[in-house]
Amino acid sequence: MIFNDFNFRFMKTKHFAWLQRTMIAIVVLAAFASTASAQVVYQPYSYQFYQKLGSDLYSTKTREFTSLLPLFVDDSLLKKSYDSLMNLGNDGKQHSGTYQKLFTKHQIDYQGTGSTFYADVLPDLMAGRDFSGSRNINLASVGLQLGGTISDKLYYNIAGYTSSSTFPQYISTYINQVGIVPGQAYVGNNSGNTNYQWSYVTATVSYTPIKYLNISLGRDKTFIGDGYRSMLLSDYASPYPFFKLTGMLGNVRYMAMWTYMNDPASTSQYGINRKKFGVFHYLDWNVSNRLSLGFFENIMGFFTDDNGVKRPFDFNYVNPIIFLKPVNNASNDPDKSLLGANAKFKVTDGLTVYGQFALNEFHAKDFFSSNGASDNKYGWQLGIRGPNLFGVKGLSYLLETNNAKPYTYAARSAIENYSENGEPMAHPWGANFREGVGLLNYSYKRFDFSVEGDYGHYGLDVNGLNYGKDIFEVYTSPAKQFGNYTGQGLTTNMYYFEGKVAYLINPKYNLRIELGGILRDEKNDIFHDKTSLLTIGLRSSFRQFYNDIASFQAH
Repeated sequence: MIFNDFNFRFMKTKHFAWLQRTMIAIVVLAAFASTASAQVVYQPYSYQFYQKLGSDLYSTKTREFTSLLPLFVDDSLLKKSYDSLMNLGNDGKQHSGTYQKLFTKHQIDYQGTGSTFYADVLPDLMAGRDFSGSRNINLASVGLQLGGTISDKLYYNIAGYTSSSTFPQYISTYINQVGIVPGQAYVGNNSGNTNYQWSYVTATVSYTPIKYLNISLGRDKTFIGDGYRSMLLSDYASPYPFFKLTGMLGNVRYMAMWTYMNDPASTSQYGINRKKFGVFHYLDWNVSNRLSLGFFENIMGFFTDDNGVKRPFDFNYVNPIIFLKPVNNASNDPDKSLLGANAKFKVTDGLTVYGQFALNEFHAKDFFSSNGASDNKYGWQLGIRGPNLFGVKGLSYLLETNNAKPYTYAARSAIENYSENGEPMAHPWGANFREGVGLLNYSYKRFDFSVEGDYGHYGLDVNGLNYGKDIFEVYTSPAKQFGNYTGQGLTTNMYYFEGKVAYLINPKYNLRIELGGILRDEKNDIFHDKTSLLTIGLRSSFRQFYNDIASFQAH
């Protein structure tokens, strides 16, 4: 019965059209697939999984590309560790088919001479109690995924989920304000209810015609950076359709990506649900075994202006290697641009220093006068990370600070800001914040342990004034032109602690039993929210979702 319900609800959604188009793309690309270089595996991004590869990724003896995620698992060193993780528990002995499907293989697992295919039912079930809010928490989600390879050139993965959940109070408040389940999709009911239904779909086709080029398309997320957060492009917002070219030559990796995005925030402002596009370029250069530098640029554009007049797409943006900023500046109606840099330096095998800088707008006169001008909008990140802390194999750590000045990522109109489907595309908190976050992860055999501590200091809008945290407010109407500072407005402090213990049942699709707990305290002069949450569940897939979110509006 649950699968009939899944099929009915899923096929009614707009996501089903993307699934159809992706399946067509698989058939088309398969026609070009023939024996070539080693297959590039497109591994979905999950911080908990990726940190297990830290010894290889951040070794001073290698030049792995680490800041463009999901990773291409295409070299012998990284693939050896990856295969070891994906075959955890496979002792090489003969076991029954039921045992293999439960513990070591996909539920449908075909290995042919020229192709492979797999398929899985993905349960995601969770129950718990929010003791501070005196409410029961639950998640009932079921997913289906299928994927595989065709020859050694093409890889594909498609996954769809239908979900129903009761969330802790702070996430319910977020959903009721934004209309989006954090990082996933529109909710089916947004009238202040506490139980929400939604669907979630990702699809990726990755084609490598030659070893120097990868072509991928689908509906998914991309992450740029070496940290837990990204000030350039994160995986927080819900998935979006994309077309991506990635060139690989020696110590340089270059990505050009075009996306088609939704702007539900404009519905309330303009009375229409508009569409927007994003163009992203990222160059990752491994200068040496220790030093890497990355250069980032983005243009956010739209197809309908504030008066409802359709706007033609500028085909200069199609050029995959052009510098977009001069082209954008030369336009009669320039789009919103974001420039950035990413860097890392491997001090030792156990210590890597990394950082980012994102520039939304810069005026030298105001910047160097330190007068708090609202037109200087930028964010930055600085962190350290490493594997095998204190010589303990499998114990990794990360310490990081993230900062964004007021009005960073905002634009002249709501649709031009740096967002997708009503949520920030960089840091989940928007702007006008400071954050300090620390993580510990430990893996031993089938057990995974993780601990996160987070402190946030930010300012919310109050008294009808725009103090710079909500990126959907236009920056042309700031609360004040000068004297701005991080945390202005309704000054808010948040403390967040989360711990998880998981037992991995099947590594192929990350099926695990997971026990988790959250302590969260968010306080300002208007409200004081507390959360004490304990959950247990049967989880699956490599999806990365964030519970450590901050309020966007006062409540």
